[in-house]
Amino acid sequence: MKLNVIKQRSLWWTVSASIILAGIISMVISTATLGSPLRLGLDFVGGTRLQVELDCSKPGVCDKPIDITTVRQVMDERGLGGSSIQILGKQGNQKPGVTIRTKTLNESLRTQLLTSLSEKLGAFDPKTIQIDTVGPTLGRQLFISGMLAIILSFAGILIYLTFRFQFDYAFFAFIALFHDVFITVGIFSILGLLLPSVEIDSLFVVAILTIIGFSVNDTVVIYDRVREVIKEHPDMHIDQVVDDAVNQTLSRSINTTLTVLLTLFSIFLFGGETLKYFALCLIIGFTAGAYSSIFIASTLLAWWRERADKSQPPPAGKTIVADEA
Repeated sequence: MKLNVIKQRSLWWTVSASIILAGIISMVISTATLGSPLRLGLDFVGGTRLQVELDCSKPGVCDKPIDITTVRQVMDERGLGGSSIQILGKQGNQKPGVTIRTKTLNESLRTQLLTSLSEKLGAFDPKTIQIDTVGPTLGRQLFISGMLAIILSFAGILIYLTFRFQFDYAFFAFIALFHDVFITVGIFSILGLLLPSVEIDSLFVVAILTIIGFSVNDTVVIYDRVREVIKEHPDMHIDQVVDDAVNQTLSRSINTTLTVLLTLFSIFLFGGETLKYFALCLIIGFTAGAYSSIFIASTLLAWWRERADKSQPPPAGKTIVADEA
């Protein structure tokens, strides 16, 4: 079955625009409520994260779930009322526990907080206590370095594609990359509003850079085939050229993406909490990348070339004769 990407391009553009618009709205709401478009993790904002689980080997400790109101009361008593609290143990066989993200605490304050919590909630399993502290200066440096890496990768890809193809090819490939990143960021903004556990960290930046590289690879394959079809059939309409190029590379693009997604879903399901959202970011980005390469970058190029051809004057020696009534 042949896919008519040009005929349905308004549909493809509408789908992308709707997802991007939802992401923009979410980022505006997130900025108003959280102070940033995304829920920033400890890597970027600095502070202390404590994660503890109850010691279920002691009688009666795990009979009742942890009450978040009790945890909040302890935090208020310690002058840490603005802390982020997440209750653990609602999924699978995980023991009841709690994750707290708060301002930077020294060793003495951490010990006092853990003591107060254990008095209210029960004894903690010492093997499960996790404490991470990142200073605000380091957090800012990580954020700036991550943004700089993303900007430089965009610039490098734009320059390379301009020399490899032509500027209009490079420009629309850049639009497709921006589309992929924006959709990924927008969906994570939505998830950050709905799920307090969805925070971005340094792995998120790594995932974005990986998405950029993967997406441009698919786009280059399609654009390379577009150029070959134009050389083979110089008189063919650009819409037909793009349709043929997409269909000739479609199976490769789909098979490559599905193979990678199978691996990423395995990491998402069985890779543990540390890699869970890293894998989810890649899943969203790779899916958006395959979609943009097939339905966005190609159709935008065809639309632009068609307009450019119409604006060109007729070749010398040819005249345009109007139809007589």
